[in-house]
Amino acid sequence: MDTTLRERVDAALKQAMRDRDAPRLATLRLINAAIKDQEIAERAKGGEVALNDDDVLAILGKMTKQRRESVRAYEEGGRIDLAEREEAEVAIIAEFLPRQLKEAEVDAAIEQAVAETGATSIRDMGKIMGTLKAKYAGQMDFGAVGPRIKDRLC
Repeated sequence: MDTTLRERVDAALKQAMRDRDAPRLATLRLINAAIKDQEIAERAKGGEVALNDDDVLAILGKMTKQRRESVRAYEEGGRIDLAEREEAEVAIIAEFLPRQLKEAEVDAAIEQAVAETGATSIRDMGKIMGTLKAKYAGQMDFGAVGPRIKDRLC
C-alpha cells in the first residue's frame, strides 16, 4: 500500500529525532504544525478532518513560496546566514514535493491546457490556471506560470 504524504512526513520526523538532526527536525516540525493548523481550520468549518495528499502538497507549496520570498529579502538585506537557513528549509520541504517540471515541460503543459480549454484571450486565463493546478499541483511555480500564460494569450 502506498504511503500518504502525511505518513512520509511523520516517518521523516521520527528519523530526524533518532538521528538528532536538529535543523531537519525543526523544519519537519514546522511542516507538521502547518498540516495540523489546516486540519483544525477544516474542522472549524465542519469539513473533512483528514487532509489528502493534494491538500498537503498545497501547504508544502505555500511554505516553499514563503521561504523563497524570505531568501530574497534576507539577501537584499545582507543577511546571508538567514538566507542560507531558509534555503536549507526549502531543500527539506522539496523532498516531499513531486519532481518540478522543466521549462519545456511547463511550456508543453500550458499549450495542452490552452488546447483543452479552448482559450483564446486573457479572459480565459483562470480556466487555464485551474486546469494546470488540477494536473500539476506541486510540480510547477504557478506564480511564474501566470506571466507565461499571459504572453501566450496576448
